[in-house]
Amino acid sequence: MSNTCNIPGLNVPRSRFPVPEMELQEAEGEAHVVLAGGCFWCVEAVFLAIDGVIRVESGYAGGSAQTANYEAVCTGTSGHAEVVDVHYDPAKVSFSELLRVFFSVAHDPTQLNRQGNDVGSQYRSSVFYETAEQKQVVEAYIHQLDEAGVYPSEIMTILEPLDAFYPAEAQHQNFAARNPWQPYIMAVAAPKVEKLANTWPDRLKSEYHQDDSDLG
Repeated sequence: MSNTCNIPGLNVPRSRFPVPEMELQEAEGEAHVVLAGGCFWCVEAVFLAIDGVIRVESGYAGGSAQTANYEAVCTGTSGHAEVVDVHYDPAKVSFSELLRVFFSVAHDPTQLNRQGNDVGSQYRSSVFYETAEQKQVVEAYIHQLDEAGVYPSEIMTILEPLDAFYPAEAQHQNFAARNPWQPYIMAVAAPKVEKLANTWPDRLKSEYHQDDSDLG
């Protein structure tokens, strides 16, 4: 199996990841957050499995419209990160709960400008915030995790203002569900969804309780 993306929480029990001390005050209705944690195929698969997540769109953020395409982003010089735009219902899953999954399962936040063998700033760990409140909650949780010593090294996640989100090409959307036997998906995305099912069963959509191997 490839070690392209590490699964940081495999040997860290859920109890080690504290409940965020700060919670985002959210209005009723659909909300969203843009997250970067390496290959968007992997991160998308994790968040699609969470109850309360309405939809997830893979895309690019951090660069210009002119370079918001897969070929340009893969050069590592576009300024973009591969990101997922997670749309969710705050009445079912909170911003803070999504952060716990992001830091415990979706990626390894201690790696700088890489995830496993995927190297470059396009694979950076980042939260793209839209409000000062979002930024404050994320900063507080990173501090909480570092203070608790959840990881043996410092969390490298950065916070960036969301100037624009650019949807990725159609072939990258819902990639893991459409390509479950693709080697990269089997080696990287599937184990992360399995980790989510094992450690956060109360957060799963019903169809994932029926078949944890189903990515879609």
